[in-house]
Amino acid sequence: APEAPTNVCLMVTSSTSLTVTFQEPLSVNSAVVTKYKVEWSCSEDFSPLVGEIIMDNLQSLRCTITGLRTGQRYYIHVSAYNMRGWGPPRKSTPAYASPSNWKDCSGREPRHRGHTEALERLLQQVRAAHQHYNCRESSKLQNAGRKQSVSRSLKHLFHSSNKFVKTLKRGLYLSVIFFYKDNLLVTNEDQIPIVEIDDSHSSSIMQDFLWFTKLSCMWDDIRWLRQSMSISVSSSTTLQARQKMLSAAAQLQNLLGTHNLGRVFYEPIKDRHGNILIVTIREVESLYSFFNGKWMQVSKLQSQRKSLSTPEEPTALDILLITIQDILSYHKRSQQRLTPGLYLGYLKLCSSVDQIKVLVLQKLPNVLCHVKIRDNSNVSKDEWEWIQTLSGSESVESMDHTSDCPTQLFLYELQMAVKALLKQINLPLHQAKHFRLYTQEVLELGHNVSFLLLLPASDDVCTAPGQNNPYTPHSGFLNLPLQMFELGIVACFT
Repeated sequence: APEAPTNVCLMVTSSTSLTVTFQEPLSVNSAVVTKYKVEWSCSEDFSPLVGEIIMDNLQSLRCTITGLRTGQRYYIHVSAYNMRGWGPPRKSTPAYASPSNWKDCSGREPRHRGHTEALERLLQQVRAAHQHYNCRESSKLQNAGRKQSVSRSLKHLFHSSNKFVKTLKRGLYLSVIFFYKDNLLVTNEDQIPIVEIDDSHSSSIMQDFLWFTKLSCMWDDIRWLRQSMSISVSSSTTLQARQKMLSAAAQLQNLLGTHNLGRVFYEPIKDRHGNILIVTIREVESLYSFFNGKWMQVSKLQSQRKSLSTPEEPTALDILLITIQDILSYHKRSQQRLTPGLYLGYLKLCSSVDQIKVLVLQKLPNVLCHVKIRDNSNVSKDEWEWIQTLSGSESVESMDHTSDCPTQLFLYELQMAVKALLKQINLPLHQAKHFRLYTQEVLELGHNVSFLLLLPASDDVCTAPGQNNPYTPHSGFLNLPLQMFELGIVACFT
């Protein structure tokens, strides 16, 4: 018979499940192992057995036991089988585990209690208003005469205000980048599609820009938003500016014949000539045909562009063309999702007069700076209760790993993650004595991705204007507007 399997590891993967992983026996005694047996019991001597699973698919030596009682202690061992019979079992490490989740801690009130219901009520109100608008618009369309409709469409198509902009003349503009591999959608004049939002703008458009970024979640509703906003537009310059943004978005949709304008790039492009260019990006599945557009290779577009500005003071359009590869790379990276697992994230903010920014990695800008702790995303009750006892990374550094307990491996994994994360942000471990683990909750992003947060000292979480940043990360980082960071999380993990 074969020897016992090796490296039998036990993990708590939910409130009702445990997962065991193992490797082949060191010796199979001249006969190939054809199956494994996973047995579990509530007693250390495995009498009586609670259940067993026979594994004859050997492609993955991993077994998840479901339907277990929350909080019950289970002992597990694994044995191998070949033509000579069953070999001896190997107990797991740790020797036992209890199905649980960090939310099972007694006396804990869910932070989001009632929030989901409140949001659902708001959503129903919005849907009702939206449905009323659609019904009213449908009625108007049915009653309109065909001749009037056609003439209005022709006028709309050929009206000068509906042409793409060729040159920027001190204003606020909206540009769209549709790409497929190394091809970009351009106008018939070989220009990136651009329309004017406003020929004048305030020096700070950041709040309006951040509002506009949210439209990337609801391009189909531009018409309804314009109608709703036009009812409430008064002397408010903010509402008027946003109405113009909606009009520009609708204009681009009409000119290109598509609603979906993609994701908004995280910052507007500005030049010294008074131009501001808001850019949206969308990757398409093939070289679709669009109204008023054709496809061109990026390199060709860049090479044939005749700049109307000097290298010292390029226009926003020139800056867009020069940096377009970086913009496309950012967009592709921001679509990437983390593999399932538990991560340690570093929360660092900086503020300015009109916004708050989050420190992220350039190679993965839709999540915080992070390192992976382990593949299992679940944090058990025992692990969470231990985390509550920590006061900072010094506690992690000085933890004793010799005790044989269910959290022993977790302590080691977390310590290694803290060291790796501090190295990533270029901070010696001894300088992080005031760092803390966020102990209010585990951030569950979805798709089996969870985060624990490492926080600087309370005074250093957010760097204010004029304040020196005590931590200087290596290159490869980006300060992303908080709203853009939130949109990235929503897009990737919901």
